[in-house]
Amino acid sequence: MNASPEKIDGAKPLAAIIGGGPAGLMAAEMLSEQAEVHVFDAMPSLARKFLLAGKSGLNITHGEEFASFINRFGDAREKLRTALEAFTPQDVRDWAAGLGIETFEGSSHRIFPRQMKASPLLRAWIQRLGRAGVTFHTKHKWRGWTDDGALVFETPDGERLFTPAATVLALGGASWPRLGSDGGWTRLLAEKGIRINELKPANCGFEVSWSEHLKTRFAGHPVKSVALEFGGTRIKGDFVVTETGVEGSAVYALSGPLRDEIASNGKALLKIDLAPDRDEARLVRELERPQGKSSMANFLRKVAGIEGVKAALLREAGPDLPWDPTQLMKRIKHLELVLTAPRPIAEAISSAGGIALDDLGTDYMTSVPGLFAAGEMLDWEAPTGGYLLTACLATGRAAGLGAGEFLARTR
Repeated sequence: MNASPEKIDGAKPLAAIIGGGPAGLMAAEMLSEQAEVHVFDAMPSLARKFLLAGKSGLNITHGEEFASFINRFGDAREKLRTALEAFTPQDVRDWAAGLGIETFEGSSHRIFPRQMKASPLLRAWIQRLGRAGVTFHTKHKWRGWTDDGALVFETPDGERLFTPAATVLALGGASWPRLGSDGGWTRLLAEKGIRINELKPANCGFEVSWSEHLKTRFAGHPVKSVALEFGGTRIKGDFVVTETGVEGSAVYALSGPLRDEIASNGKALLKIDLAPDRDEARLVRELERPQGKSSMANFLRKVAGIEGVKAALLREAGPDLPWDPTQLMKRIKHLELVLTAPRPIAEAISSAGGIALDDLGTDYMTSVPGLFAAGEMLDWEAPTGGYLLTACLATGRAAGLGAGEFLARTR
């Protein structure tokens, strides 16, 4: 496959999409009417991370008010605003409906497909793209450019070249490398003068120096109905104790600030409220009840619902539990865990860092003319719950439209 961008007899210009995940497929959809679109992916099949993420229930977007929704993107929100306003959570639902996928809003305002799976949506999407003339090339690992600007791909059949008139990169970050997102593109783009911010884990777990007892007895245990607090943000939810530390949805929601605190100061203090449904005064009153002949463990279980892994976490904070009700309340309501490091980026749900948003045009073109980028390879992060997928779709759409405008200008 040694394709040239030259048009023959009025044929459409060639466009390459490198990366067959949601951002890349959305870019392909935007370009399909005005270009001959070829999607390249290193893996044997498309959107593997998307499929795996959807196995436990696919969050395609989130139903909260847009003003709150956009704030979930932190420092990147203004750079992403135009793309997200042009493809809102409601637009995501309408787009899914156009593929025959009905959605519903759960109690947490997360939006799910009725079938709770990613595969039906992906199949319908790929079929629609195929009908629009998009060509897919799997097992094509992008290796950069030739001296004359052709894209170089490593394939099972040897090296292949492709010379498009426009290229959209949608290669993902560096989380889940076994599914194709390995961050290997950073060197290739840096050599082109594109500014790359360090890739870092996001929506990740953290390491804690557990005692041997807690590590061997309670690793894998969920800690339910708690509240976590860091940097003035309080998250009510659940997390999981692991052999190396903590992970889970409530931890992920705070992972960016926790990661940055560790980078600055070598550690982060995560506060845990083990009894978030009891205020301090009520808990003190309950702890003032006569203990009688009950052991401390039984007493805490009866009056405060503290048992199992929660009791183990209490003791982890200090070998001797205080008998004074006020002091015991403070340990239950203000337990502190010392986090020493984020888990490796390969274990993270997503990644931060990547192409600096300030270096992209409003059309998502990089400093290299005709080269666009979208999705998780851009420097933004967001919590789980549909935010990640929505931004990948929205930036893929914006990059695809930008590439289309570029082709129209340069024809």
